[in-house]
Amino acid sequence: MELLVSDTNVIIDLEIGGIIEELFLLSYQIGVPDVLYDQELQEHHAHLKELGLKTFVLESSTMVLAAELNNKYKRTSLMDCFALALALQERATLITGDRELRAAAKKENAVLKGTIWLVEIMIIENIISTKKAFQASKKMEQGDRRVPQNQFIKMLDRYRA
Repeated sequence: MELLVSDTNVIIDLEIGGIIEELFLLSYQIGVPDVLYDQELQEHHAHLKELGLKTFVLESSTMVLAAELNNKYKRTSLMDCFALALALQERATLITGDRELRAAAKKENAVLKGTIWLVEIMIIENIISTKKAFQASKKMEQGDRRVPQNQFIKMLDRYRA
């Protein structure tokens, strides 16, 4: 099963959109660095492990890489660099909507996708309807998430009958 490494913002996008449980019905494994889970998710999102979120221990060389990435990309948080380093370590796709992390991931030649892509895959795999996806996009917008609504609507338009 292909691994998708997520940063925190994508998980929060989907949680606010009311489709976090559906994330774990995808034909992908969803993972985060254990340190990111411990620092940013465990307190308010511990249920994610029960849903299927996997945590990964970073190898010592990957911890060094994360520190180097954090030094190289000053506007990217250390937690985001841990996610990028894990994606590189595991040769996995990085899922993020964070502008600075996306820029860093592109420079590091990481495979990169975002929240809209995840929702599209949920539609393709018949996990959610376009109606539910639209409702999720509106909840994200109302929750001040930075998911580009115009791109979201363009994606949805491709699947509406």
